[in-house]
Amino acid sequence: MRSFHFPGRSTVHAQNGMIATSHPQAALAGIEVLRAGGTAADAAVAACALLGVIEPQSTGIGGDCFALVQPKGEGRIMAYNGSGRAPAAATVDWYLERKIHSVPLTSAHAVSVPGAIDAWDRILRDHGRLGLDRLLQPAIRAAEDGYVVAPRVGFDWNNQFEKLRNGTNTARYLLPHGRPAAAGDVIRQPELAQTLRVIAKDGPKGFYTGAVAEDMVQTLRGIGGLHTLEDFANHQTEVTSPIGTTYKDYDVWQCPPNGPGITMLVMLNILSRFDLTRIAPLSIERFHLEAEAARIAYMMREQHIGDPQHMTTEVASILAKEFADEYISQISLDKLLDLPNVAPPMNPETVYITVVDRDRNVCSFINSIAHSFGSAIVSNETGVLLQNRAGGFRIQPDHPNCIGPGKRPLHTIIPALATKAGRAQMSFGVMGGQYQPVGQTHVLTNILDYGCDVQEAIDMARGLHYEGVYQLEDGVPAEVVEGLQKIGHKTSKVVSPLGGGQAIWIDWDKGTLTGGSDPRKDGCALGY
Repeated sequence: MRSFHFPGRSTVHAQNGMIATSHPQAALAGIEVLRAGGTAADAAVAACALLGVIEPQSTGIGGDCFALVQPKGEGRIMAYNGSGRAPAAATVDWYLERKIHSVPLTSAHAVSVPGAIDAWDRILRDHGRLGLDRLLQPAIRAAEDGYVVAPRVGFDWNNQFEKLRNGTNTARYLLPHGRPAAAGDVIRQPELAQTLRVIAKDGPKGFYTGAVAEDMVQTLRGIGGLHTLEDFANHQTEVTSPIGTTYKDYDVWQCPPNGPGITMLVMLNILSRFDLTRIAPLSIERFHLEAEAARIAYMMREQHIGDPQHMTTEVASILAKEFADEYISQISLDKLLDLPNVAPPMNPETVYITVVDRDRNVCSFINSIAHSFGSAIVSNETGVLLQNRAGGFRIQPDHPNCIGPGKRPLHTIIPALATKAGRAQMSFGVMGGQYQPVGQTHVLTNILDYGCDVQEAIDMARGLHYEGVYQLEDGVPAEVVEGLQKIGHKTSKVVSPLGGGQAIWIDWDKGTLTGGSDPRKDGCALGY
């Protein structure tokens, strides 16, 4: 069904290697690594490190990382969980005794140990040819010599002015001249450059021990945090196997919990029982079914998902056919299911990177500091902006996502990979906090059900049913909005762009790569 047209970007095509990111400078850095003989993992780390400087609202070395890597695009897929843990002293009783019933998002309690640096190092040791010392150089140069602020970055910076003005050290580091950085401004961060040099020289121990860690711990404890040097020194990346489901003869893979990728897989399991090809892509029925699938999957996630060592429900049972069957028979095209609303924090800022190299090594890679500009806490002397990922914990005893010593919080960031007959077909992801499972589902079904290419699939108008309101982009036709309202949806227009995606499709027969990147961000796909 191809009754629509998108006048926007063209797809990008190449034979040897390709990268798609949310910023052209990062995409170029990745291509330079590939052309110099680096692997997909090398390029992803170089691009992500640079994005941590030039897209500071979204990511950085103070955040977390998840990745899926499939060597040569065949066989075993490795899932990397680079999420950090709560301090050892963070017991639920400590919070309840002080009548704290939710984690304040700009407090030290929202800061879990940043997992990104150790994850980058582990991924490179397993799949890279180059080391952190070389791959951090573009980020070091940008921080030291300065970078030009891109339009979407400037938009987000301006939106977070009050948060930065009132944060810990953020006015000093992130409000040059006392105002938000705007598109075209040149920003320098020499303290961050020096921290990156330490990591380039000493590897992860230069971040998790020594002067850098001491400064982060001192900063956090100075504003009431429970963190210790041992919490940082004990951090390790976990390497696991992905979880998956099948949709339209493709296997779709996600990182397991505490990643929330299972949410997208449940959505696919529900939608697979409906023939989307029989309804139009921009129709009342399509948006309604997507919303119902999301509401069911998000309800499941909020009830059952957290640190896997504390979950009581098996992942296999959630992905089983019977779980979807419980709700599918209740879905109607003319009314909403009676489901409770779930309202976790939105966590809107992330960067997603996809890379395929000459040898067809595939890297689906995501890095985030959670909310825009994270916790709004910058370490005193190092220039490290710290995430607020621990804000995703509940303070609710016996819940699988309750805060606790050394626990990992329920995340929002999910890298995805679709394979066919064991071979990588598409490495893809959609940024945007709670939107990510819906965004990935939307993009994938645009391709597999509606015949879109990767760019058309990313471009198509989006919606997110969240907190009882269906947030819809301007591109959703007025008659669709009215139709959704008539069957019971409360709707609103999205003020900010909804998410941002990247994808690379591999054509094994032709030996080519096709890439797309979201116009909702500043970035692009590049190949050679």
